[in-house]
Amino acid sequence: MVNNKLSILIILYEENYQIVNKCLEQIKDHRIIVIDNANDQSLKDKIIKNHKIYKYFLNKKNVGFSKAANQGILECDTEYLLILGADCLITNKDIRQLIFAKEKYENCFLVAPTFFDEEGRYTYNGGPLSENAPKNVVLKNYGDVCVDSILTSTVLFKVSDIKDLGLFDESFFLYFLDEDLCRRIKKINKTIIQVYDAKVTHTHGQLKIKNKLKKMFFRHYYFDYDELYYLFKINLHEKKYNEVKNKISKYIIKMLINLLIMRIDKGIYYLAKILAFQKFKRLLK
Repeated sequence: MVNNKLSILIILYEENYQIVNKCLEQIKDHRIIVIDNANDQSLKDKIIKNHKIYKYFLNKKNVGFSKAANQGILECDTEYLLILGADCLITNKDIRQLIFAKEKYENCFLVAPTFFDEEGRYTYNGGPLSENAPKNVVLKNYGDVCVDSILTSTVLFKVSDIKDLGLFDESFFLYFLDEDLCRRIKKINKTIIQVYDAKVTHTHGQLKIKNKLKKMFFRHYYFDYDELYYLFKINLHEKKYNEVKNKISKYIIKMLINLLIMRIDKGIYYLAKILAFQKFKRLLK
Protein backbone atom coordinates (compact mmCIF):
# COMPACT_ATOMS: atom_id res chain seq x y z
CA MET A 1 0.00 0.00 0.00
CA VAL A 2 1.09 3.57 -0.70
CA ASN A 3 0.71 4.62 2.92
CA ASN A 4 3.31 2.05 4.06
CA LYS A 5 6.05 3.60 1.98
CA LEU A 6 5.04 7.27 2.02
CA SER A 7 4.83 10.13 4.48
CA ILE A 8 3.36 13.54 3.67
CA LEU A 9 4.93 16.69 5.11
CA ILE A 10 2.85 19.85 5.45
CA ILE A 11 4.57 23.07 6.57
CA LEU A 12 2.27 25.72 7.99
CA TYR A 13 2.59 29.41 8.74
CA GLU A 14 -0.49 31.39 9.71
CA GLU A 15 -2.72 29.12 7.66
CA ASN A 16 -6.50 29.24 7.77
CA TYR A 17 -8.01 26.10 9.30
CA GLN A 18 -10.53 25.66 6.48
CA ILE A 19 -7.72 25.57 3.91
CA VAL A 20 -5.69 23.05 5.92
CA ASN A 21 -8.75 20.94 6.65
CA LYS A 22 -9.65 20.74 2.97
CA CYS A 23 -6.13 19.56 2.16
CA LEU A 24 -6.06 16.98 4.98
CA GLU A 25 -9.44 15.52 4.02
CA GLN A 26 -7.91 14.38 0.73
CA ILE A 27 -4.91 12.60 2.28
CA LYS A 28 -6.31 11.11 5.48
CA ASP A 29 -5.20 7.57 4.54
CA HIS A 30 -1.54 8.57 4.75
CA ARG A 31 1.07 9.14 7.41
CA ILE A 32 1.11 12.91 7.92
CA ILE A 33 3.79 15.10 9.49
CA VAL A 34 2.83 18.70 10.26
CA ILE A 35 5.30 21.45 11.13
CA ASP A 36 3.84 24.80 12.13
CA ASN A 37 6.25 27.72 11.98
CA ALA A 38 3.68 30.00 13.63
CA ASN A 39 3.52 27.96 16.87
CA ASP A 40 -0.28 27.99 16.66
CA GLN A 41 -1.61 25.77 19.45
CA SER A 42 -5.22 26.64 18.63
CA LEU A 43 -4.81 25.47 15.04
CA LYS A 44 -3.11 22.29 16.23
CA ASP A 45 -5.98 21.54 18.60
CA LYS A 46 -8.51 21.86 15.77
CA ILE A 47 -6.47 19.71 13.40
CA ILE A 48 -5.72 16.83 15.78
CA LYS A 49 -9.36 16.80 16.90
CA ASN A 50 -10.49 16.07 13.35
CA HIS A 51 -7.52 14.34 11.73
CA LYS A 52 -5.06 11.59 12.53
CA ILE A 53 -1.59 13.18 12.47
CA TYR A 54 1.49 10.99 12.83
CA LYS A 55 3.79 13.76 14.08
CA TYR A 56 2.98 17.39 14.82
CA PHE A 57 5.60 20.03 15.65
CA LEU A 58 5.08 23.58 16.85
CA ASN A 59 8.19 25.63 16.18
CA LYS A 60 8.63 28.46 18.68
CA LYS A 61 9.71 30.80 15.89
CA ASN A 62 9.42 30.91 12.13
CA VAL A 63 12.52 29.06 10.98
CA GLY A 64 11.59 29.30 7.31
CA PHE A 65 10.63 26.69 4.75
CA SER A 66 14.06 25.13 4.18
CA LYS A 67 14.79 24.47 7.84
CA ALA A 68 11.25 23.19 8.48
CA ALA A 69 11.50 20.91 5.43
CA ASN A 70 14.77 19.46 6.73
CA GLN A 71 13.16 18.99 10.12
CA GLY A 72 10.37 16.98 8.49
CA ILE A 73 12.76 14.95 6.34
CA LEU A 74 14.77 13.93 9.39
CA GLU A 75 11.56 12.90 11.18
CA CYS A 76 10.38 10.81 8.23
CA ASP A 77 10.67 7.03 8.63
CA THR A 78 9.25 5.91 5.29
CA GLU A 79 10.93 5.39 1.92
CA TYR A 80 9.24 8.34 0.22
CA LEU A 81 8.30 11.81 1.36
CA LEU A 82 5.79 14.08 -0.32
CA ILE A 83 6.08 17.74 0.60
CA LEU A 84 2.61 19.19 0.15
CA GLY A 85 1.49 22.79 0.44
CA ALA A 86 -1.58 23.31 2.61
CA ASP A 87 -3.20 25.07 -0.35
CA CYS A 88 -2.64 22.07 -2.64
CA LEU A 89 -5.37 19.47 -3.18
CA ILE A 90 -4.12 16.02 -4.21
CA THR A 91 -5.94 12.70 -4.41
CA ASN A 92 -4.69 9.19 -3.65
CA LYS A 93 -4.74 8.48 -7.38
CA ASP A 94 -2.45 11.43 -8.08
CA ILE A 95 -0.09 10.36 -5.30
CA ARG A 96 0.10 6.89 -6.82
CA GLN A 97 0.93 8.45 -10.19
CA LEU A 98 3.82 10.36 -8.62
CA ILE A 99 5.25 7.23 -7.02
CA PHE A 100 4.74 5.27 -10.24
CA ALA A 101 6.67 7.91 -12.20
CA LYS A 102 9.45 8.05 -9.61
CA GLU A 103 9.92 4.30 -9.86
CA LYS A 104 9.48 4.19 -13.63
CA TYR A 105 12.24 6.66 -14.53
CA GLU A 106 15.53 5.16 -13.38
CA ASN A 107 17.52 8.39 -13.28
CA CYS A 108 14.78 10.48 -11.70
CA PHE A 109 15.44 12.25 -8.39
CA LEU A 110 12.33 14.37 -7.99
CA VAL A 111 8.78 14.23 -9.33
CA ALA A 112 6.08 16.86 -9.16
CA PRO A 113 2.51 17.11 -10.44
CA THR A 114 0.97 19.35 -13.07
CA PHE A 115 -0.79 22.30 -11.42
CA PHE A 116 -4.24 23.64 -12.15
CA ASP A 117 -6.19 26.47 -10.55
CA GLU A 118 -9.71 26.11 -9.17
CA GLU A 119 -11.13 26.84 -12.62
CA GLY A 120 -9.20 23.96 -14.16
CA ARG A 121 -6.64 26.13 -15.95
CA TYR A 122 -2.96 25.21 -16.11
CA THR A 123 -0.77 27.16 -13.68
CA TYR A 124 2.98 27.39 -13.33
CA ASN A 125 5.06 24.59 -11.88
CA GLY A 126 7.97 23.33 -13.98
CA GLY A 127 10.21 25.39 -16.20
CA PRO A 128 13.72 26.79 -16.62
CA LEU A 129 16.12 28.02 -13.99
CA SER A 130 15.71 31.76 -13.54
CA GLU A 131 19.27 32.53 -14.67
CA ASN A 132 18.59 30.83 -18.00
CA ALA A 133 15.17 32.19 -18.99
CA PRO A 134 12.17 34.06 -17.59
CA LYS A 135 9.85 31.90 -15.50
CA ASN A 136 6.68 33.26 -17.03
CA VAL A 137 5.50 30.54 -19.41
CA VAL A 138 3.08 27.94 -18.07
CA LEU A 139 4.05 24.50 -19.30
CA LYS A 140 1.02 22.75 -20.79
CA ASN A 141 2.41 19.24 -20.88
CA TYR A 142 0.57 16.36 -22.47
CA GLY A 143 2.91 13.76 -21.05
CA ASP A 144 5.67 13.48 -18.49
CA VAL A 145 8.42 16.01 -19.12
CA CYS A 146 11.88 16.75 -17.73
CA VAL A 147 12.26 20.29 -16.41
CA ASP A 148 15.19 22.28 -15.07
CA SER A 149 13.32 23.62 -12.06
CA ILE A 150 10.14 22.82 -10.17
CA LEU A 151 8.22 24.49 -7.36
CA THR A 152 8.55 22.72 -4.02
CA SER A 153 4.86 23.26 -3.24
CA THR A 154 4.27 19.60 -4.09
CA VAL A 155 7.29 17.36 -4.64
CA LEU A 156 8.00 13.69 -4.04
CA PHE A 157 11.40 12.11 -3.52
CA LYS A 158 13.18 9.28 -1.75
CA VAL A 159 14.25 10.30 1.74
CA SER A 160 17.62 8.59 1.33
CA ASP A 161 18.26 10.50 -1.90
CA ILE A 162 17.73 13.94 -0.42
CA LYS A 163 19.79 13.06 2.65
CA ASP A 164 22.64 12.02 0.36
CA LEU A 165 22.27 15.30 -1.53
CA GLY A 166 22.64 17.28 1.70
CA LEU A 167 19.01 18.33 2.33
CA PHE A 168 17.75 21.87 1.65
CA ASP A 169 20.14 24.78 2.08
CA GLU A 170 18.83 26.39 5.27
CA SER A 171 20.27 29.80 4.33
CA PHE A 172 17.23 30.13 2.05
CA PHE A 173 14.20 31.17 4.06
CA LEU A 174 11.38 30.79 1.52
CA TYR A 175 12.35 31.84 -1.98
CA PHE A 176 14.76 30.33 -4.56
CA LEU A 177 15.28 27.23 -2.43
CA ASP A 178 13.54 25.17 -5.12
CA GLU A 179 15.87 26.46 -7.81
CA ASP A 180 18.89 25.80 -5.62
CA LEU A 181 17.72 22.25 -4.95
CA CYS A 182 17.08 21.63 -8.64
CA ARG A 183 20.50 22.97 -9.65
CA ARG A 184 22.13 20.59 -7.19
CA ILE A 185 20.06 17.69 -8.54
CA LYS A 186 21.08 18.48 -12.11
CA LYS A 187 24.70 18.78 -11.01
CA ILE A 188 24.69 15.07 -10.10
CA ASN A 189 23.07 14.27 -13.46
CA LYS A 190 19.67 13.33 -12.07
CA THR A 191 16.36 14.38 -13.58
CA ILE A 192 13.34 16.37 -12.37
CA ILE A 193 10.03 15.31 -13.91
CA GLN A 194 6.67 17.05 -14.06
CA VAL A 195 4.12 14.25 -14.23
CA TYR A 196 1.13 14.78 -16.48
CA ASP A 197 -1.19 12.20 -14.92
CA ALA A 198 -0.64 13.59 -11.41
CA LYS A 199 -2.84 16.67 -11.24
CA VAL A 200 -3.07 19.05 -8.30
CA THR A 201 -5.30 22.04 -7.67
CA HIS A 202 -3.02 24.78 -6.37
CA THR A 203 -3.59 28.34 -5.28
CA HIS A 204 -0.09 29.76 -5.15
CA GLY A 205 1.83 33.02 -5.01
CA GLN A 206 -0.16 34.23 -2.01
CA LEU A 207 1.36 34.60 1.44
CA LYS A 208 -1.17 33.72 4.12
CA ILE A 209 0.14 36.29 6.64
CA LYS A 210 -2.81 38.21 8.04
CA ASN A 211 -1.07 41.40 9.16
CA LYS A 212 -0.64 43.65 6.11
CA LEU A 213 2.59 45.32 7.27
CA LYS A 214 4.15 42.05 8.39
CA LYS A 215 3.23 40.52 5.05
CA MET A 216 4.81 43.45 3.19
CA PHE A 217 8.07 43.15 5.15
CA PHE A 218 8.16 39.36 4.94
CA ARG A 219 7.66 39.27 1.18
CA HIS A 220 10.32 41.82 0.24
CA TYR A 221 12.93 41.13 2.92
CA TYR A 222 13.13 37.40 2.33
CA PHE A 223 12.66 37.54 -1.44
CA ASP A 224 15.43 40.12 -1.91
CA TYR A 225 17.87 38.35 0.37
CA ASP A 226 17.15 34.87 -0.99
CA GLU A 227 17.55 36.10 -4.56
CA LEU A 228 20.93 37.67 -3.81
CA TYR A 229 22.05 34.56 -1.93
CA TYR A 230 20.99 32.31 -4.81
CA LEU A 231 22.89 34.43 -7.31
CA PHE A 232 25.86 34.42 -4.94
CA LYS A 233 25.89 30.61 -4.89
CA ILE A 234 26.13 30.50 -8.68
CA ASN A 235 28.56 33.45 -8.84
CA LEU A 236 26.14 35.73 -10.69
CA HIS A 237 25.40 38.16 -7.87
CA GLU A 238 27.68 41.05 -8.78
CA LYS A 239 25.33 42.78 -11.23
CA LYS A 240 22.29 42.51 -8.96
CA TYR A 241 24.33 43.53 -5.90
CA ASN A 242 25.60 46.68 -7.60
CA GLU A 243 22.13 47.57 -8.88
CA VAL A 244 20.73 47.44 -5.35
CA LYS A 245 23.79 49.13 -3.85
CA ASN A 246 23.29 52.12 -6.14
CA LYS A 247 19.68 52.45 -5.00
CA ILE A 248 20.17 52.13 -1.24
CA SER A 249 20.56 55.86 -0.54
CA LYS A 250 17.30 56.52 -2.43
CA TYR A 251 15.60 53.71 -0.54
CA ILE A 252 16.61 55.28 2.77
CA ILE A 253 15.26 58.70 1.76
CA LYS A 254 12.02 57.19 0.44
CA MET A 255 11.61 55.12 3.58
CA LEU A 256 11.96 58.17 5.85
CA ILE A 257 9.62 60.31 3.74
CA ASN A 258 6.93 57.62 3.64
CA LEU A 259 7.16 57.02 7.37
CA LEU A 260 6.91 60.77 8.05
CA ILE A 261 3.78 61.13 5.94
CA MET A 262 2.34 57.99 7.55
CA ARG A 263 2.47 55.82 4.46
CA ILE A 264 3.63 53.02 6.69
CA ASP A 265 3.28 50.23 4.15
CA LYS A 266 5.59 52.00 1.69
CA GLY A 267 8.03 52.75 4.49
CA ILE A 268 8.07 49.06 5.45
CA TYR A 269 8.63 48.12 1.80
CA TYR A 270 11.81 50.18 1.58
CA LEU A 271 12.96 49.12 5.05
CA ALA A 272 12.70 45.47 4.04
CA LYS A 273 14.80 46.03 0.94
CA ILE A 274 17.43 47.99 2.89
CA LEU A 275 17.74 45.33 5.59
CA ALA A 276 17.91 42.49 3.05
CA PHE A 277 20.77 44.25 1.29
CA GLN A 278 22.60 44.88 4.57
CA LYS A 279 22.28 41.23 5.55
CA PHE A 280 23.69 40.10 2.21
CA LYS A 281 26.49 42.66 2.46
CA ARG A 282 27.51 41.11 5.77
CA LEU A 283 27.56 37.70 4.07
CA LEU A 284 30.05 39.00 1.51
CA LYS A 285 32.37 40.13 4.28
